[in-house]
Amino acid sequence: MLQCGDRRHRFLHTPRPTRPWLDRLGAAGESAPASIIFWEKPPVTDVSTNSRQHVADTVSNAAATPEKEQPYGALGLKDDEYAKIREILGRRPTSGELAMYSVMWSEHCSYKSSKNYLRQFGKKVSPAMKKNLMVGMGENAGVVDVGDGWAVTFKIESHNHPSFIEPFQGAATGVGGIVRDIISMGARPVAVMDALRFGAIDHPDTARVVKGVVSGISFYGNCLGLPNIGGETYFDSVYQANPLVNALAVGVLRHEDLHLANARGVGNKVVLFGARTGGDGIGGASILASDSFSEGGPTKRPAVQVGDPFAEKVLIECCLELFKNELVEGIQDLGAAGISCATSELASNGDGGMFIELEKVLLRDPSLTAEEILMSESQERMMAIVKPEKLDGFLKVVEKWDVETSVLGDVTDTGRLIINWHGEEIVNVEPRTVAIDGPVYDRPVEYPKWIDKLQADSASGLARPQEGFELREQMLKLLASPNLADKSWITNQYDRYVLGNTALSFPDDAGMVRIDEESGLGFSVATDANGRFCQLDPYAGAQIALAEAFRNVAATGARPVAVSDCLNFGSPENPEVMWQFSRAVEGLADGCLEMEIPVTGGNVSFYNQTGDVPIHPTPVVAVLGLIRDVAERIPSGWQDEGNNIYLLGTTSLELDGSAWAGTIHDHLGGLPPKVDLAGEVRLAGLITAGNEQNIIASAHDLADGGLAQTLAESVMRFGVGARVWLGELLERDGIDTATALFSESTGRMIVSIPREDDVKFRGLCEGRNYPAIRIGVTDAAAPALEVQDLFTLTLDELETAHRGTLVEAFGA
Repeated sequence: MLQCGDRRHRFLHTPRPTRPWLDRLGAAGESAPASIIFWEKPPVTDVSTNSRQHVADTVSNAAATPEKEQPYGALGLKDDEYAKIREILGRRPTSGELAMYSVMWSEHCSYKSSKNYLRQFGKKVSPAMKKNLMVGMGENAGVVDVGDGWAVTFKIESHNHPSFIEPFQGAATGVGGIVRDIISMGARPVAVMDALRFGAIDHPDTARVVKGVVSGISFYGNCLGLPNIGGETYFDSVYQANPLVNALAVGVLRHEDLHLANARGVGNKVVLFGARTGGDGIGGASILASDSFSEGGPTKRPAVQVGDPFAEKVLIECCLELFKNELVEGIQDLGAAGISCATSELASNGDGGMFIELEKVLLRDPSLTAEEILMSESQERMMAIVKPEKLDGFLKVVEKWDVETSVLGDVTDTGRLIINWHGEEIVNVEPRTVAIDGPVYDRPVEYPKWIDKLQADSASGLARPQEGFELREQMLKLLASPNLADKSWITNQYDRYVLGNTALSFPDDAGMVRIDEESGLGFSVATDANGRFCQLDPYAGAQIALAEAFRNVAATGARPVAVSDCLNFGSPENPEVMWQFSRAVEGLADGCLEMEIPVTGGNVSFYNQTGDVPIHPTPVVAVLGLIRDVAERIPSGWQDEGNNIYLLGTTSLELDGSAWAGTIHDHLGGLPPKVDLAGEVRLAGLITAGNEQNIIASAHDLADGGLAQTLAESVMRFGVGARVWLGELLERDGIDTATALFSESTGRMIVSIPREDDVKFRGLCEGRNYPAIRIGVTDAAAPALEVQDLFTLTLDELETAHRGTLVEAFGA
């Protein structure tokens, strides 16, 4: 078995996969099936002979042959988009230019269907939201000032379609890509998380996807030496052929180490370093990520990237030394669209010009054509802008780390991105037309015909249990349901403590990592989304996701300060999907403004559908929080005898879209729970104040599964039981017992308070005008959950129900 520390062996995709649509660009050569081999570090190849010569489509040839037919449709471009490219250039594009525009104008890279809506995140802001924001949207990742000269950068992105076709590599390279975004900001990556959605747990294909995705995430993250500190996993048949694999990474940096993606300084060198460029991932952005799967299933395997965490680990350390020695002026990771993206974006964000000699790119496959090199999304590559006088120092550092490097060209003041291939000009474009000024669509938006009927079908009329034995039975069924069951089968495959700074991780409400060993300064981060709520009402559903992620961070004792999002939806060419998207974005933007927490960046993933059937709208919201000392963190379960248990917030008859409705009655309908964002802010402030006074022993938010699930998880966390009574709650809120246990009303949290601090805590709640009611007491002597006058569940019964579901589905 390979050990993660063994850098001598790497994974390589070879030989070249079948690519008929690229062959029509003018690329020749034999096609062969893809395979995985082990290899020793390749010998250095002379850059003058490292690529097979082929007849290039030059700029002069394009001007001389205006009527030549080009396969733009196979590359994902529409008729009007191709016509626009010809208008911009004043001629037909060369094959190389067509390759660049096709990937950079794809939905995945250009945000052409979402850009008009995403602008709300920049417009709906308050002065408080800008106060600590060092870098916002538009860069590789957002950056937040956290004090004492420290900053934190974080971002979440999708790798959905590749993870269905090749689950292991799709998920692994999703982790690798988001980590490189963090590196490119000048930060050291310190943690990763993931938000996962799979098909029905009992579907024959689900095990393939789950096992591959989890293995890919654990392999790549563990080999990088990064702790995986949290996330979420849901199962639903709507994701059967469109699993969602959203990867998040967090990095820390000193203020002076911040780097941005731009190419400034005429005469500065453009340097490509890292892994060699191969044939994997060609068309990943335009062909794979920007289209729906057909009813017949995916046939896009060659577009999936192949990752090498050993190379990325070295690349991280190499980049950090380059930053430390001030050898880099600008830097960009090569992810989606590869060299096409890095060159056009760096040039657009800099002085506006760049000259590249493409044949100098070091290749794994010498048969690649110029067009394929431009489109390849091979992993573990970075592009840097380096001053000529610092080039020798740069090369010494990369040589020290055994990272292969090639100097491709220079920054110019021509305002043009010019790319040559063996002395012939194959690209001559204004870089902004490729990277920034692409098409922007106002897609048709249509209120869904089915939604009124869906919302009218409330769960309030479903039969609710009254007797203790029925409540007990349904609680156990919920505990064992795939979405509420223990996820240790997944999380135990991740290393959550590597680097030694993890303060909280699974199964606590949020992950927490120490930033500074001296002060104890740390951050907390959580992700959330509920596709069922968003299907009922995308505006409210997005705000509920924001509120829960915010609440999860607050429950750890941290103060929420920033948001990143990953917006997963069906096809933008479906007007009903665009209505869902528009409402979700509006809800999230309005919610962030009300809570005064900025969106620092994120990702849109469209085309998550098979045929005409889209997934539920799933806007995943990640919230970052800060804590002055991780030693002051709050755990999610109680540990001590005799602590009073309080329920914060009020409970209403809100079972629509709930786990109870779905699990017990296979029902989805009605309206999501109401959300009070101002109340959520007050709740977070209450927990922060209580934590500062050291009077809160534990805190756990209420969400999926309601009070029943939260009580059970709190007992199982450390094996300390509880005696709970519901009579006062039922009377105060005017609800029945089933509603008290299973409602998913928002703005609620369970806290345990030492008896000696009880009066102080009650005074704190009254002073902050937040509802609080004592519902129980912890009981270390009896490891069980006793709901008085109704039922008792022993710790063994709780754990047996909760912990067996995923093991039974996927094996030990």
